Amino acid sequence: MTQAASAKGSSPSECPSEFRGRIYESVLETIGATPLVRMPRLAERYGVKADLLGKCEFYNPLSSVKDRIGLAMIEALEAEGKLGPDSVIVEPTSGNTGIALAFVCAAKGYRLILTMPETMSVERRKMLRLMGAELVLTDGAHGMRGAVSKAEQLLNDLPKAVMPQQFRNPANPEIHRRTTAEEIWKDTDGGVDYVISGVGTGGTLTGVGSVLKPRKPGLQMIAVEPEDSPILSGGQPGPHKIQGIGAGFVPETLDSALIDDVIRIGNDTAFTTAREAAAMEGLTVGISSGAAIAAAIELGQRADMAGKMIVTILPSGAERYLSTPLFEGM
Repeated sequence: MTQAASAKGSSPSECPSEFRGRIYESVLETIGATPLVRMPRLAERYGVKADLLGKCEFYNPLSSVKDRIGLAMIEALEAEGKLGPDSVIVEPTSGNTGIALAFVCAAKGYRLILTMPETMSVERRKMLRLMGAELVLTDGAHGMRGAVSKAEQLLNDLPKAVMPQQFRNPANPEIHRRTTAEEIWKDTDGGVDYVISGVGTGGTLTGVGSVLKPRKPGLQMIAVEPEDSPILSGGQPGPHKIQGIGAGFVPETLDSALIDDVIRIGNDTAFTTAREAAAMEGLTVGISSGAAIAAAIELGQRADMAGKMIVTILPSGAERYLSTPLFEGM
């Protein structure tokens, strides 16, 4: 029985039918196989006609979807013979990819230097340093483009430096083809009709969409972007507060042809919906997850959505955002 099929009938006291039940050689082996969870109370509150599901990527070992690509990109560099004992890995990151790379590099013994906008949460910075990563902060007004520029400078200046380049690396969408897409298909018994994904690098949307759309004609991929930086909708880049999406440019790892619709979400809506997910469903999700759920609710309210299944990618958990407006007034 799949997770989606069994969610309504299982008891919390029952042992899961698919129990990991073994000792792992490394924390890296625990990445993936994240659960799908229904959100019935949110669906009822907002009159959602579809079956509203969240894919809880915060169940990954370092609590985000980026754990998948962190390992995939390092393994790709190893396979290409580009990493050695004296190598320095340099990467621009909005936070979660950096944390993923940090724990992978810690487990494998590589030196890591990360560049990121100074606007990213303090929790992310502390997590990075905890795992031994070296951190270079860039001007927040320049967004991810500023972090990318600084990383490229370091790449040129440092001997034996290599850059995974999450915004260009084909290993990024590829890991979602091999894992995330197959997990969604299996856990829904092929019943998924819509997949909603915020776009940072675009790797999740591209990987999942490139597998599921050919497999199920009619399945739609819905992109989520910040209202204040609507690049995918043809608007101009701008500052926003939804960390992890809306990089201000269209990444090479995004296949825009796979996108069937784009939903724009405002800062306040993302914060409010993330708080509601915690209070009403017990899903303590981050800001971009709040944006994705808000988009799923908007889609699911449409008149033709009865009997449809929406899978919403929930990229990260709330604890990484303690110093952000998500927790304001608490």
